[in-house]
Amino acid sequence: MERELPACVVLVRKLEACATLMNSPLEAPEKQIAEETSAKPQTTASVIDTSKMSAGKAAALDLAESSRDPLDERGSFASNLFIGRYDFDRIFPFPEQSAEDRAAGEGFLAELRVYLEANVDADEIDRTGEIPQRNIDDLFAMGAFAIKIPKQYGGLGLSQVNYGRAAMLLGSWDANVTALVSAHQSIGVPQPLLLFGTEEQKQKYLPRLARHEISAFALTESHAGSDPATMSLRADPTPDGSAFVLNGEKLWCTNGLKAGVLVVMAQTAPKIVNGKERKQITAFIVDVDTPGLAMPHRCHFMGLRALYNGVVTFKDVRVPRENIIAGEGKGLKVALTTLNTGRLTIPAACVGLCKRLLEISRDWASKRVQWGVPIGQHFAIAGKIAEMAGNTFAMEAITFLTSALVDRKAGDLRIETAMCKMWSTEMTWKIADDAMQVRGGRGYETAESLAARGDEPIAVERFLRDCRINTIFEGSSEIMRLFIAREALDPHLKIGGAIFNTQLPMITRIKSMFSSGSFYTRWYPKQWVGGNAGNLDHLHADLREHVNYGASTSKRLARGLFHAMMRFGPKLDREQLLLSRFVGVATELFAMSATCAFAQSKINAGEPAAEVLSLAQYFCRSARSRIDHHFAGTSRNADQRGYDLTQELLAGKHESLRRGIV
Repeated sequence: MERELPACVVLVRKLEACATLMNSPLEAPEKQIAEETSAKPQTTASVIDTSKMSAGKAAALDLAESSRDPLDERGSFASNLFIGRYDFDRIFPFPEQSAEDRAAGEGFLAELRVYLEANVDADEIDRTGEIPQRNIDDLFAMGAFAIKIPKQYGGLGLSQVNYGRAAMLLGSWDANVTALVSAHQSIGVPQPLLLFGTEEQKQKYLPRLARHEISAFALTESHAGSDPATMSLRADPTPDGSAFVLNGEKLWCTNGLKAGVLVVMAQTAPKIVNGKERKQITAFIVDVDTPGLAMPHRCHFMGLRALYNGVVTFKDVRVPRENIIAGEGKGLKVALTTLNTGRLTIPAACVGLCKRLLEISRDWASKRVQWGVPIGQHFAIAGKIAEMAGNTFAMEAITFLTSALVDRKAGDLRIETAMCKMWSTEMTWKIADDAMQVRGGRGYETAESLAARGDEPIAVERFLRDCRINTIFEGSSEIMRLFIAREALDPHLKIGGAIFNTQLPMITRIKSMFSSGSFYTRWYPKQWVGGNAGNLDHLHADLREHVNYGASTSKRLARGLFHAMMRFGPKLDREQLLLSRFVGVATELFAMSATCAFAQSKINAGEPAAEVLSLAQYFCRSARSRIDHHFAGTSRNADQRGYDLTQELLAGKHESLRRGIV
């Protein structure tokens, strides 16, 4: 995108001239961006031009925009990377778990660790497709289904960090039990109630969910996944308005077949907003034993063979009005907000799995001899293991950094949680794939077969199958990238989005051009000045270069995103592959920065500095290579050719590619 510089400079000069003609004071960028983004949220039409969109896409966008909250006026560490602001002091020193909080979780975590190893047979669960009821009962008894539920409702009342530590233990042992426990309290009924529930709802349901009743989250339908505007499950009010009657079907409801209570998203009566009809989605608490609710089919998958996931049908299911969460029409906001925090459980489980896979690979590479030396001494294998180690260390850094910030209520962390989920799940899939490659045939062979012929029953193939779903559920990687990109563009849309909106009166667009000019004429030149990471006196000298790199690269990222806005204007949202590269840059910068802060905390805690620095240095070097690759793709790529080729294929062309197959 650097080749776009001349046109952008011309544009900025024009904006500066407009600001001068209007005699507009040039506010400091930080001040203006705070004022613009903290103002009353604008409607979708005021920032995004929907005039050339299909009716379906415009409706979906309108619904999504109406359900999202504007980002905090100061943003967060990750969100500010997109505007060239590198606030390292927000994450450094690394927010350590307090001794008191760590002690609060130690007893439960020790009990969970011992129980899993002694009583949960992960390979047997995989073979049978069932989690023994005794395991579920025991986990309930120790509080594993109530980790974050407050003590007054029968839970353990532990922090997000302790919950992450529990997920890490579970993820290192069995993905099926992890999914059961996680889906129940990360996205099931407890989390929405803790965020939005009334006191009456909490008292009625949380004690049940803490100690004996599993819950599930019902959002997806056959034609409604990441696009809730196409949702067909309806909830119609009864004549007296005291209840709603639900009719329709939900798909892939995780935990549904074991659940006693669901949180269900359904369409309620639309509202007229600015003269247009807007669909309304409402969240309901629904008891599974309510007449008319059925689960006719259990879904089976490549991995997670004991996942209690299925189809849920609703036929005249009556739900009292008091079971609405947060209010009528607030369902999508409930879902989005719940997922923002709930997404942290998957990365924590990924950390546990990756540590397990790293240990399996390390052990095998140290004792498997080929061509006279252990295979770990061959560069091809050593490179894979180094990458596993560096990425696992970074995954732990971003996951527990974000978890600690959640506990400290340190602002809006939706971008951090989305980055954790996207990056960790993709790296985990690669680590599992590499672990299988390191183990070779023994990696591909099942644990049962290995044991039957007298070999050590290490279930790498099960780990690989089970972790594949992580890049799909609770927001696929593609949706995470689009979500992050939308949030990244938010400050720019608030300031100058109206310029490109053909639905607005010309005078409004002209005024927007003048006001945005007063911002960009100050903001843009600063993106060419070297970044400042602040005072790094307390950071190890070997880590400072990477943090300084992060500060300067965030400005390069901001320039690139601005150039893309100027180049594509209102069509930028269609350039999904381009946006994904900018998201990739920011995510790697976040991971690098968190890793440096995490490494320093390890050194401060007395861990061998040479070992910690070896991990952190390797990861940062690798991340910088990936960043270079992302930036290169913003100016030289085959995106349009690829899109055109796909449209040809969808139209039935290239018949030769379909010949010679069964």
